[in-house]
Amino acid sequence: MRRFSFYVITLMTLLNTGLAQSQTNPVLTLEQAVEIAINNDPWLVGSEYREQAIVSSSVAAASLPDPVVNIGLANLPTDGFAFDQEPMTQLKAGVSQMFPRGDSLDIRSRQLREQAAEHPIMRADRIARTRVQVSDIWLEIYRAQQSIKLIHQDRALFEQLSDIAKANYATAIGRVRQEDIIRAKLELTRLEDRLIKLQALEERSTGKLLEWILKNQQSARQLGFDAFSALQLPNTLPAIAKITDNTLLIVERKNQQQLAELLADHPYILSINQRIRASQTGVELAKEKYKPQWGVNASYAFRDDTLAGASRADFLSVGVSFDLPIFTENRQDKEVSAAVSQSEAIKTDKLLALREMMSAIQSLYAERERLTDRQSLYNDELLAQMQEQADASLNAYTNDDGDFAEVVRARIAILNARIDALDINVDFVKTNIRLNYYFNTTAGISMTQFGEQ
Repeated sequence: MRRFSFYVITLMTLLNTGLAQSQTNPVLTLEQAVEIAINNDPWLVGSEYREQAIVSSSVAAASLPDPVVNIGLANLPTDGFAFDQEPMTQLKAGVSQMFPRGDSLDIRSRQLREQAAEHPIMRADRIARTRVQVSDIWLEIYRAQQSIKLIHQDRALFEQLSDIAKANYATAIGRVRQEDIIRAKLELTRLEDRLIKLQALEERSTGKLLEWILKNQQSARQLGFDAFSALQLPNTLPAIAKITDNTLLIVERKNQQQLAELLADHPYILSINQRIRASQTGVELAKEKYKPQWGVNASYAFRDDTLAGASRADFLSVGVSFDLPIFTENRQDKEVSAAVSQSEAIKTDKLLALREMMSAIQSLYAERERLTDRQSLYNDELLAQMQEQADASLNAYTNDDGDFAEVVRARIAILNARIDALDINVDFVKTNIRLNYYFNTTAGISMTQFGEQ
């Protein structure tokens, strides 16, 4: 009787698995999610606009200030307001032009161009960070969906075991006890609780991912799914570009100098370098304020003829003006000092960023090594051993030579082991993606069977 029940359980499990695989829902791969998120990222668009604005400002900064034109009436007598009454009465028209200090125009224009050059680097770093963030969310959805599938498969088995235990208890077949029935119900309830938690995790992660990949309902329809429905992901983990052995060797040896040299080309560090370059130009610009500011002016004064009709000569005036920056202690000196301090502060930001990145790399590398060890342990020994134990306990029970509680414990253990193995594989992929961010190895994400890393 128990052997027949075992065959029924196996058949039902296979049928449930086949029905689950027969569903044909749209599949969103990791590569697609990352690409869509990058294409829909408004920050990248805003960065391009900001770059264009700064470039336009650099052109404007290199131009001289507009000349000032003045027109006036000078020395008009107030006793008659006649233009030809007095010889000093003049109609004046003049123009003046100021010239900024030293090469401040060119330096300011260069500083703005250097600030604009930071934006393409920042966009490259944003794309790399987006890849990490979207991949983390995608992998959390994958983890939840695959865990749910594993639990669904075992829940069908537990339901069959519970039904058989009830039938055997009712007909007094074998050594089924009432506590076996209660135990089976309890485990089903626990499985249901785990499913609810995993579904909540999937829904939260799905909401986060939709925030990245959807602009509106139209973009959802273009992707082929409802924005309010669950996303369908592949059944296999993606293959991630491998980190080179030379890079891993540098990390393993904890060679800080070589590691810093590797990170020197990272977009985040390059963006800080660009800020340092712009700040140093700011120091150069501040030093230009020690130089005088020059101005030229010219005016033409028209005089009317005398009352007797005699002609009066017109006047032409030309002049030069400049300031004298001689009291520099509380102004120019302090502005140069502030610019130097600002530049040095950005250099410390670079040092802190390098230290944080190297620390993160060491932590991720250590985590990767431990995950590799656990992968080997689970794949080579633990999963096979627990499967053998579960099969042995079920065979013993079907032959009236085992305990129902032991069957349940063995099935729960193998389920937990499979979920743990899934978590290890997901965490391993996450770790590789994060390490790739630091080494700027962003190519090579493809949808293939998870295997050699």
